Amino acid sequence: MSDNSKPPDVSLQIQMDDDVANGQYVNMAMVNHSETEFTLDFIYVQPHQPRAKVRSRIILNPKHLKRLVAVLQDGISKYEARFGTIVLSDDGRPMH
Repeated sequence: MSDNSKPPDVSLQIQMDDDVANGQYVNMAMVNHSETEFTLDFIYVQPHQPRAKVRSRIILNPKHLKRLVAVLQDGISKYEARFGTIVLSDDGRPMH
Protein backbone atom coordinates (compact mmCIF):
# COMPACT_ATOMS: atom_id res chain seq x y z
CA MET A 1 0.00 0.00 0.00
CA SER A 2 1.57 3.29 -1.05
CA ASP A 3 1.06 6.52 0.82
CA ASN A 4 0.63 9.09 -1.97
CA SER A 5 -2.00 11.10 -0.13
CA LYS A 6 -1.70 14.85 -0.06
CA PRO A 7 -1.04 16.36 3.38
CA PRO A 8 -4.02 18.25 4.79
CA ASP A 9 -4.21 21.98 4.15
CA VAL A 10 -3.22 23.98 7.20
CA SER A 11 -5.14 27.16 7.99
CA LEU A 12 -2.81 30.03 8.87
CA GLN A 13 -4.16 32.55 11.34
CA ILE A 14 -2.36 35.89 11.06
CA GLN A 15 -2.35 38.22 14.05
CA MET A 16 -1.77 41.96 13.83
CA ASP A 17 -1.19 44.43 16.64
CA ASP A 18 -3.21 47.65 16.52
CA ASP A 19 -0.17 49.85 15.86
CA VAL A 20 0.80 47.68 12.89
CA ALA A 21 -2.78 47.67 11.59
CA ASN A 22 -2.76 51.49 11.54
CA GLY A 23 0.18 51.44 9.13
CA GLN A 24 2.96 53.93 8.54
CA TYR A 25 3.14 56.56 5.81
CA VAL A 26 6.45 56.57 3.95
CA ASN A 27 7.65 58.55 0.96
CA MET A 28 11.06 57.02 0.39
CA ALA A 29 12.58 53.55 0.32
CA MET A 30 16.16 52.31 0.25
CA VAL A 31 17.24 48.85 -0.82
CA ASN A 32 20.51 47.17 0.14
CA HIS A 33 21.57 43.61 -0.41
CA SER A 34 24.17 40.99 0.28
CA GLU A 35 24.55 37.60 -1.35
CA THR A 36 21.94 36.08 0.98
CA GLU A 37 19.44 38.83 1.81
CA PHE A 38 17.80 42.10 0.81
CA THR A 39 17.13 44.86 3.31
CA LEU A 40 14.28 47.29 2.57
CA ASP A 41 14.21 50.48 4.64
CA PHE A 42 10.97 52.46 4.46
CA ILE A 43 11.55 56.11 5.35
CA TYR A 44 9.48 59.22 6.01
CA VAL A 45 11.13 62.44 4.82
CA GLN A 46 9.57 65.63 6.12
CA PRO A 47 9.68 68.60 3.74
CA HIS A 48 12.51 71.06 4.39
CA GLN A 49 14.08 68.89 7.11
CA PRO A 50 17.70 67.71 7.02
CA ARG A 51 16.91 64.40 8.73
CA ALA A 52 14.62 61.50 7.87
CA LYS A 53 13.45 58.57 9.96
CA VAL A 54 13.32 54.90 9.03
CA ARG A 55 9.78 53.79 9.90
CA SER A 56 10.26 50.12 9.11
CA ARG A 57 13.00 47.70 8.02
CA ILE A 58 12.14 44.46 6.25
CA ILE A 59 14.77 41.78 5.60
CA LEU A 60 14.02 39.10 2.98
CA ASN A 61 15.89 36.37 1.21
CA PRO A 62 16.25 36.81 -2.60
CA LYS A 63 13.50 34.31 -3.47
CA HIS A 64 10.97 36.01 -1.21
CA LEU A 65 11.89 39.42 -2.61
CA LYS A 66 11.39 38.17 -6.17
CA ARG A 67 7.95 36.83 -5.18
CA LEU A 68 7.14 40.21 -3.58
CA VAL A 69 8.19 42.07 -6.74
CA ALA A 70 5.97 39.80 -8.85
CA VAL A 71 2.89 40.35 -6.67
CA LEU A 72 3.55 44.12 -6.59
CA GLN A 73 3.81 44.20 -10.41
CA ASP A 74 0.53 42.29 -10.65
CA GLY A 75 -1.12 44.71 -8.23
CA ILE A 76 0.10 47.74 -10.18
CA SER A 77 -1.19 46.24 -13.45
CA LYS A 78 -4.62 45.69 -11.89
CA TYR A 79 -4.63 49.19 -10.37
CA GLU A 80 -3.72 50.83 -13.70
CA ALA A 81 -6.32 48.77 -15.57
CA ARG A 82 -8.96 50.14 -13.21
CA PHE A 83 -7.74 53.70 -12.50
CA GLY A 84 -5.33 54.57 -15.33
CA THR A 85 -1.58 54.82 -15.70
CA ILE A 86 0.43 55.90 -12.69
CA VAL A 87 2.44 58.91 -13.84
CA LEU A 88 5.94 59.25 -12.40
CA SER A 89 7.43 62.04 -14.51
CA ASP A 90 6.88 65.76 -13.91
CA ASP A 91 5.76 66.37 -17.50
CA GLY A 92 2.76 64.00 -17.26
CA ARG A 93 4.21 61.25 -19.47
CA PRO A 94 4.38 57.69 -18.14
CA MET A 95 7.90 56.46 -17.42
CA HIS A 96 8.97 53.18 -19.00
